[in-house]
Amino acid sequence: MACFFRRRIAAKLGRTLQQSEDVFIPALSAVPLFKKQKTADFRLSVNTLRTNGLLPSSGDIKLQAENLAAQLKPDSLVEDISADRGVVSFTVNRKLFVQKMLEPFGKQGDEKFGLNSELFNNLKRGTTLVEYSSPNIAKKFHAGHLRSTIIGNFIANLKQSLGYNVIRMNYLGDWGMQFGLLGAGFGQFGCQERLKQNPLQHLFEVYVQVNKEAEHDENLKHAAQDFFRQLEQQESQAVSLWQQFRDITVNEYQQVYKRLGIHFDIYSGESCHLDQAQKVVQQLQSQGLLKTSERGTGVVDLSPDGDMSSVCTVLRSDGTTLYITRDLAAAIDRKLKYHFDEMIYVTDKSQSNHFQQLFQILLAMGHSWAERCQHVPFGLVQGMKTRTGEVVFLEDVLDEARARMLDNMSQSKTTKEMDDPEDTAEKVGISALIVQDFKGPLQSDYKFDWDRMLQAQGDTGVFLQYTHARLCSLIRRNEGIEAATFDPSLLLEQTSITILQHLLRYDEVLYQSAQDLQPRHLVNFLLKLCHLIASAHRELPVKGSPQDVAQARFRLFNGACSVLANGMRILGITPVDKM
Repeated sequence: MACFFRRRIAAKLGRTLQQSEDVFIPALSAVPLFKKQKTADFRLSVNTLRTNGLLPSSGDIKLQAENLAAQLKPDSLVEDISADRGVVSFTVNRKLFVQKMLEPFGKQGDEKFGLNSELFNNLKRGTTLVEYSSPNIAKKFHAGHLRSTIIGNFIANLKQSLGYNVIRMNYLGDWGMQFGLLGAGFGQFGCQERLKQNPLQHLFEVYVQVNKEAEHDENLKHAAQDFFRQLEQQESQAVSLWQQFRDITVNEYQQVYKRLGIHFDIYSGESCHLDQAQKVVQQLQSQGLLKTSERGTGVVDLSPDGDMSSVCTVLRSDGTTLYITRDLAAAIDRKLKYHFDEMIYVTDKSQSNHFQQLFQILLAMGHSWAERCQHVPFGLVQGMKTRTGEVVFLEDVLDEARARMLDNMSQSKTTKEMDDPEDTAEKVGISALIVQDFKGPLQSDYKFDWDRMLQAQGDTGVFLQYTHARLCSLIRRNEGIEAATFDPSLLLEQTSITILQHLLRYDEVLYQSAQDLQPRHLVNFLLKLCHLIASAHRELPVKGSPQDVAQARFRLFNGACSVLANGMRILGITPVDKM
């Protein structure tokens, strides 16, 4: 509903300055809240108008703001216009403000609240392919892949909610010499029966054992090379065993993804692009981009002056391709297959140089669409341990989060009776993991902290879930009270106005997230909303109030609950309705 007010204030500015109202819409922003002070609703920086050529760029900014505020007369929509330090502030008529902000929230919540804003009109919506998670097959899901998985899921959810066609891709590490070792090792140490009972654990044990043995057994090293050669030459027995490992892994990973509430449209992998990688090498050669280094490797010169001071190796001296060669092939193939308008890779920041080289080579090959490819890097998680010691596997982290949350819930006096406490503990534990991860800039490393992460009162995923469950409880307890209409004059207390002023910023927060693909804007917005709701529970009781007052307050809580739930889902959190 911010767009209703933004549009009308922009029209007022347009008439006064004799410009199209559209130029003022991006310049008008909702005023962020500071404590519970009374603030205006929208602000306009005169500096922005000067930069955009809408006001003279010379002269005193403060004076320009005061002159503009004096020209803009209050009316039935805007009841106060003031200027301070080069900023013009607008306060909307309070009754109209409450009416319009809560209009969308009748009997049901509004899943589209904030998403139909004119702020999104300039987004180039189309098909977005997001590649994320991307673990290595034949290994249990390592905890290190958690960040890529949840960040990629957030980006896909955000883009989808904003009207993009999103393709979610998991690009598995399913090729390389390690499969030669595993294939040879399975022949010696593997057991089909144990593979059926506990597939990835058994493959992990075989891999550890074969690595240890290969350190001092030359025959085993040769057997591994031989098995990988058989794979490269597509010999049926080797391919059949490799395919079994791949199928087992994808099946096991899907169970972990199901726990996280994550799905993929496509499971791809390096193995899908082996032939195409050789074609890429031929294309590089025919375009004169492939050079031979002194060591006999195939390289592409990426130096600005063409002096080979910065090269990227795409071919080993024995003629076999590398990871980047397969990535080049995969990118070209995806463009042909899925006709994406943008492609986003989500991996840790150590791969930043790899993607810089990947995009440079694609552009050198004449693929201008590489300019619309983007790498979203993230930092490392430090100190992720369970009670039993160092963590290796994600399942251990999820199990521990659930167990600790279940323990916390059983000791809390406010915990409600639930049909499935384990399922609730799982969902709340996962939301705690996500919020801890998303609170800061993605590129920063952060220290993993079980105790802080699972606090019910701090800025945590548990606090988000607790607030949502409490709102759901209020809605259940007051079933039947909701009405098609309500009296906005009964919600003029500062507590109500503050919540609505915060909701006014929701479309701007989503817009900011769409610009830099950082989840922290939305996380911090939702945490602030939860703090405001906690105050409102104390100051605006529904039960025991006169019916018209109760109906108005119910509408306010229902609206807050709807926005909270929608925001949580974009983050990849499944809201719980009891805890």
